[in-house]
Amino acid sequence: MDRRSFLGTITAASIMSSRMSWATADDRKLDKIGVQLYTVRELFKKDFEGTLAKVAAIGYREVEFAGYPNVPPQQVRAVLDRNGLAGVSGHVEFKAISGELSKALDTAHTIGQTYLVCPFIDENMRTPDKWKRVTDTFNRTGEECKKAGIQFAYHNHDFEFKPENGQMPYDIILNNTDPKLVKMEMDLFWTVKGKQDPLTYFNRFPGRFCLVHVKDMKQNGEMTEVGSGSIDFKKIFAESEKAGIQHYFVEHDQPKDPLESIKASYEYLRKLRY
Repeated sequence: MDRRSFLGTITAASIMSSRMSWATADDRKLDKIGVQLYTVRELFKKDFEGTLAKVAAIGYREVEFAGYPNVPPQQVRAVLDRNGLAGVSGHVEFKAISGELSKALDTAHTIGQTYLVCPFIDENMRTPDKWKRVTDTFNRTGEECKKAGIQFAYHNHDFEFKPENGQMPYDIILNNTDPKLVKMEMDLFWTVKGKQDPLTYFNRFPGRFCLVHVKDMKQNGEMTEVGSGSIDFKKIFAESEKAGIQHYFVEHDQPKDPLESIKASYEYLRKLRY
């Protein structure tokens, strides 16, 4: 084979390899789709067993808790197991991680959770000096969770993206917490609502975003089912590896019909390729 033929063969092989690489990238899909049970909270309060069964019937395989039914955690775990669901994460209020962390960890172990997430910071704690106290609490909580074999994380809304004395609270949290002890559960809706690009944070803080809340936004800024709004999930999920995303939880804060809402979001995500 002469030099020209050899180079032509190499070029053709490179093009084919590139095409195969792009095809593989475009064929990626979510292996497991989860749901934040806050979306079906009213149904959950009335009939948690039946609600979990309906969630599983839609196709979900992972759930995140935002409160628990008034039954022993062992019973919750049994219902999850019976329906083929993994309760991988739970939301725990700031006051609980400050004073009742051991109880939260015991519940997490029983249910089988690998993440505990602080979902909200009260307004009276949202000043620059108090945010520093919050991050100190997060680091301590993360250390205790790590000892228990659980990862601690923080879930955002949009108020973390409102500068206070020139500082963005979300940046304060990320810059003042140990990356190994404190991960982030990025709520994609609230991040975009706060006029921020999730990809910018993925690039600035790679590996910090183990969990995401997946919900969409209408052009008028209202929340809607995934796939019926304006957020480009394909573009966001293409950077999942860089971000460190391990779990994707569908959520809608005020759905007209909770089960139909999570079904519509599931069907969109099930077909999504990125």
